[in-house]
Amino acid sequence: MGQQVGISSFNPTAATVSRDAVHGSSRDRGVMGRKRHREATVTLDHLMTIDPNAVSFAGADRYGYFYLKRIIDLVLTAFALITLLPLMIIIAILICLDSSGPAIFVQKRVGARRRYYNGKPYWQRVEFNFYKFRSMRQNADTDLHEKFVAAYISGDTNKMAEIQPDEEKKGEFKLSRDPRVTKIGHFLRKTSLDELPQLWNVLQGDMSLVGPRPAIPYEVEQYQPWHMQRFATMPGITGPWQVSGRSQVTFDDMVRLDVRYTQTQSVWQDIGIILWTLPSAFIGKGAR
Repeated sequence: MGQQVGISSFNPTAATVSRDAVHGSSRDRGVMGRKRHREATVTLDHLMTIDPNAVSFAGADRYGYFYLKRIIDLVLTAFALITLLPLMIIIAILICLDSSGPAIFVQKRVGARRRYYNGKPYWQRVEFNFYKFRSMRQNADTDLHEKFVAAYISGDTNKMAEIQPDEEKKGEFKLSRDPRVTKIGHFLRKTSLDELPQLWNVLQGDMSLVGPRPAIPYEVEQYQPWHMQRFATMPGITGPWQVSGRSQVTFDDMVRLDVRYTQTQSVWQDIGIILWTLPSAFIGKGAR
């Protein structure tokens, strides 16, 4: 069981926006009417009636951070793609030699984008195409993973232990020795090299280098309302969960880590997570 992670109060259910109230003109003196602005409170509940995928209002004062974050994403990602291209070609060839099917696996994932309502930014859940090196047999059945995820999200450790294929890993919160995974796939997952194609997701603007991991739609269907707050920022290739144990962290603790990140994220924190990710990936910390 992962160590409980504290979370500060975070319930941005309302934001103040302005709207125009148009009054009739004063004809008796020939003066045309003019618009006046008055403040109105728009709650998150009201916003969700307009956009059911709205997650929370976003801080208008974070524009500079997200602008700089995007620049860092583009520079580091372009450098990584150029540097790692030969390795990625080799990995793609090995995947095709190991099992039939394409080298790249494409899957729908749920992330977030900044949108605007009446001039105020908010986070909206969105689906996008997510890229990975294929680590499973082609057209592998998702039933095993769906059942395990449902038990993981609900905190049913007995059910997870029942589903877990690896007898030695019954107490962990991630599938181990998944029978659907190929030989080369085990190595790619252990070293996190299967995640390299997501650099393209970063270039496209679907993801950032750092942020909560994007979720599979059938996982999101199991979420409690407070779990949705992990979508209050761009999803990332790596994040707090990746450097905090992964398979040793409960789902609720993972969400707490993600939500705390959405509240405190900064350029220096992102750089720290990237630097911590490198040794974690090298030693395979929590990866399966």
